[in-house]
Amino acid sequence: MAVGLGLSIGTVNTISALAQEGSVRVSRGRHALRRRHSAAEQPPTATRRTTLTFDSTGTARVGMMPKHGRAIAEFADLTQRTRRQARVGHRALSSADLVALVAECLITEVRRDCRAADAGVTLTYPAGYDEDLIAELRAALDAVGLGQVVLVAEPVAAVTWLEAARGPLMPGLTLVYDLGGAGLDVTLVRVGAGRSADPIVGTSLRSPEFGGRAFGAMVAERGGRGIAPAAGTGGVAGATADQLRTEHVRRSLGLVYRCLRTADVTMADVDCVLVVGGAARPAEVSEVLAAELARPVIMAPDPERTIANGAAIMARRTTAAAEEGSKPDGAKYRGTHRRVATVPALLTRWTRLGRTKFAVAAGMSAGGIGLALALPADAVVAGLAELGVW
Repeated sequence: MAVGLGLSIGTVNTISALAQEGSVRVSRGRHALRRRHSAAEQPPTATRRTTLTFDSTGTARVGMMPKHGRAIAEFADLTQRTRRQARVGHRALSSADLVALVAECLITEVRRDCRAADAGVTLTYPAGYDEDLIAELRAALDAVGLGQVVLVAEPVAAVTWLEAARGPLMPGLTLVYDLGGAGLDVTLVRVGAGRSADPIVGTSLRSPEFGGRAFGAMVAERGGRGIAPAAGTGGVAGATADQLRTEHVRRSLGLVYRCLRTADVTMADVDCVLVVGGAARPAEVSEVLAAELARPVIMAPDPERTIANGAAIMARRTTAAAEEGSKPDGAKYRGTHRRVATVPALLTRWTRLGRTKFAVAAGMSAGGIGLALALPADAVVAGLAELGVW
C-alpha cells in the first residue's frame, strides 16, 4: 500500500502529514464523494514548534523547549537577511542544514512509529525561493542522506489538496492566500488539466506585515492607545479584536492586487481563493476575503495543515506510480486478462437462453482472445449492453 509523508517546515510551526493509498480512493456508492473529501481533508497529521535542541551526543530533537539550555529557532525562512547558524560539536550548521535536520528527524520518527519505511516524502518550501535557495536546500538534504525527498512549492501542495478534496478541477486560476504566524504569502496557481510542470503564474509575494505576529503587535499597540481590554484578561475585548482583525485582512488586499498585476490578470480571471495557514482560522479572514474579492473562498477545517496534507498526497501518488511501474508486465494486466476471458462464457450462456442465434468463435493465444460474431446489428448492441461489455 502506497504511503506518502508531507512536511511543511514553517517559521513558527512544523506540520507532518501522512496519506495512505486508501485516503482518497473509496468504493463507489451514494456517499463515496463525501467520504473521499473527508479523507483528503484530514490525513493523520502532527504539529510541533519549529525548534531544534541537541543532547550531549549531538542528537537533534524537534519541537522541544527545554527548561535549561536553549533551543534553536527562527531558522526556517532562508530568505532572512540574518541567517541563523548553530554550532554543534565541531560542525557549523546553516539555516538550510537546520531545516534538513528537522526533516531527517521527522522522517526517522514516522518510519519508526508508523511502520512506513517505504513512504515517499515531499518537503515544501516558500514559493518565493529563487533557484539558489532551492539548490542550497537540496544540497543540505542530500548531505544528510535525504536525496529521495521531493521538493515542491507550498502553494502547489495547497492546490493539490484542493484537487483531491473537490475532485478534478476545471482549468483555471486559484489564488492561494497563505496567512501564517510570521507573514502572508499570496500566489496565483494554475489548476486543472493541461497545467504545466510549474503552475505558478506571475510572482509569489510575501509580506511580514500581516499574519499572527503582526496582528498580535497591532493589538498590543492599539491596547496601549486606550482600547478597552476584556475584563480580567488585560487583552483587547472580543468585539474589538474582531474589528482589528477585519481591518488587518482588508489592509492585506493590497498585496493580493500586486500579485495579480505581476500575472497581468484581475480577480475576474480567478476562479476561487484558497485560504491556508494557522493565522487564517478566525472567521473574519474568509469573510473579509469573500466580501472584498467577490470570489468563492475555500478553507479546510484546519487551514494550518492544508499544505502538509497536499504534500502528503503528492508523495503518496509518486510512491504509487513507482510501485506500479515496478510490477512485472503480467501483474499489471492480469486483471484485464481475467475479465476478457469471461466474455466467451457469458456469450455462450446468453445463447442458451434463446435470445437469438449466433455463432461465437473464440480463439485464445498468449497475446489475448479473438472473437468473431455473426448476428444482426441490433442484437449485437442489445446483447453486449446486457453483458456489461458495451
